[in-house]
Order: sequence, then C-alpha cells, then structure tokens
Amino acid sequence: MAPVTKAEKKAAFDAAAWMFNVVTSVGIIMVNKALMATHGFSFATTLTGLHFTFTTVMTLVLKWLGFIQPSHLPLPDLLRFVVFANFSIVGMNVSLMWNSVGFYQIAKLSMIPVSCLLEIVLDKVRYSRDTKLSIGLVLVGVGVCTVTDVSVNTKGFIAAFIAVWSTSLQQYYVHHLQKKYSLSSFNLLGHTAPVQAGSLLILGPFIDYWLTSKRIDVYNYTLPAMIFITLSCTIAIGTNLSQFICIGRFTAVSFQVLGHMKTILVLILGFIFFGKEGLNSQVVLGMIIAVAGMIWYGNASSKPGGKERRSASLPKQQKNVTDSSELDSKV
Repeated sequence: MAPVTKAEKKAAFDAAAWMFNVVTSVGIIMVNKALMATHGFSFATTLTGLHFTFTTVMTLVLKWLGFIQPSHLPLPDLLRFVVFANFSIVGMNVSLMWNSVGFYQIAKLSMIPVSCLLEIVLDKVRYSRDTKLSIGLVLVGVGVCTVTDVSVNTKGFIAAFIAVWSTSLQQYYVHHLQKKYSLSSFNLLGHTAPVQAGSLLILGPFIDYWLTSKRIDVYNYTLPAMIFITLSCTIAIGTNLSQFICIGRFTAVSFQVLGHMKTILVLILGFIFFGKEGLNSQVVLGMIIAVAGMIWYGNASSKPGGKERRSASLPKQQKNVTDSSELDSKV
C-alpha cells in the first residue's frame, strides 16, 4: 500500500473538519428550534453567552491537560474581534425580529459578496471568472430555496447592514488572526471565548428583554427545558470549535459558500421533524442549483488562478510560522 501523502492527509482532515461543522451546526439549530418553539426559551443572546461559557470551560480543561500550548493575542486585536462577534450575534437577532424572513435571507446571502470584498481589499485576493460565476450560482440556488416574501423598513435595513458587515468581519478575522499570530483554532478560542462569554452574559438579559419583553429570571426552568439548554451548550462547543477550524483552513468566503449546504440540510430536517409542508418544486429546484454551484465552486477555486493572492499581506511574526491548519491537526 502506497504511503499517504501530505496532500491526502490535508484533504481528509478538511473533509472531517467540514463534516464536524455541518453536523454540529445543523444539530444546534434543531435543538434551539425545539428549545424556543416547544419550551418558550426565547433568550437567544443570553443562550449564546452560555454557549461561550461552556466553550471556555472546554479550553481551560484542554490547557490543564496540556493539549493547548501558551500563545499570545494582543489586546487590541482581541477586543476588535469580540466587538465584531458580539455585534454579529445581536445584529442577526435584531435583523430577524425587524425584517421579513425573505429580507433576512437576502441579508444572509449578501455575506458572501461582502466577504469577497474584504478578501479583495484586505488580502489582495483575485478570483477567476469561473469562481465568481460559481458563487453567483450558489446565491441563486439558496435564494430560490429560502427567499419568499420580501419587505424592508429603515430600522430593519440598518440592523441587517450591521449584522452582515459585523459577521463578515468576524469571520475574516478568524482566518486573519490565525495566520498572523500562528494560532490554532483551540488557541484562538481560548483567547476569545472567555471575553465573549462574560460580555454576552452581562448584556444578554438586557438585550433579550429589549427584543422580547420577557425577563430571563422569571422563566419557568422545567427539567426538559434545562436538558435542552444543556444539550444546546454542549453542541455549541463543537460548533464554535469547528467554525474556527474551517475558517482557518478554508477562508471566510469558502466557509460561507459551503455553509449554505447547512441551510439546505436545515430545510430538509425542518420538513421532516417540524411538520412543515412537503418539499415543493421551487425548493427542490433551488437545492439542485445551490449544490451544483457548490461543486463548481470547489473545482473552480482549487484550480491554479481560481483564487489567489496578488501579494503577501500578512506579516510574519516569526521566521518559521506554522500554518494554522497544521496546528489544528496536531492538537
């Protein structure tokens, strides 16, 4: 049997990381839907704070066991990342509340061109024609699947604008910081998760009250609800970690493009588990178009010239900087 090459190992780890992200992301959406729809727990911002609390505990345990080595992330970069990440969380919740589902989906789709713009401007990335067309095909397919009624108002547009740009910047900085400071996904989570947990747990109850007019301290914490909250927080550890791994390996644009596969899986599972109407011809057509676009994007972006930097834009912190994907595979 021929020895496994480095490229084959990387491809296998890429596939495993992506499947890990898909499974945990779809799983947490299903659990949160049940938690909010069945048990009435509508405190999404505070719940996210609990997610990062569990993630912080995981990183502390791994540090104690010696699986995470000491690393450095300057305070200005840490605070900048946390601001983008928290605005992303709050912005998405507010956008969903103030906008129609159709405009909310359009806003989410716009993250791909915004992420492309960030890579073009900040990282001097050049996309080939086929790569651009494949991204457009994905957008069309997911739009056909998800966009129905579209209505927008001024405050809803502002919320969506903040959500899109903060999310795109947060995802860009995941990749940027890992490369710039030679951080593994575990290292980066170890720096950012505690600050996000603390800030969201402090601000979350007030933001949730503003959004829902409900107080988290008077919620009826039944045993089934507590089980679902704990399950959501446990799955969130994998979701947070896999997001950092995937963006570190694939960049924010690839993460967004491939991420729409999760949208399709959520649609299918929603029809199966939540008693929706059957898949109609419009949704099936959109799924086929989107999957075709994702396959095309994978082939186009991996070809020479499909997606490349015109010049090195990230300063090296040391002479021999280890790629973050290699760090992740060694943890």
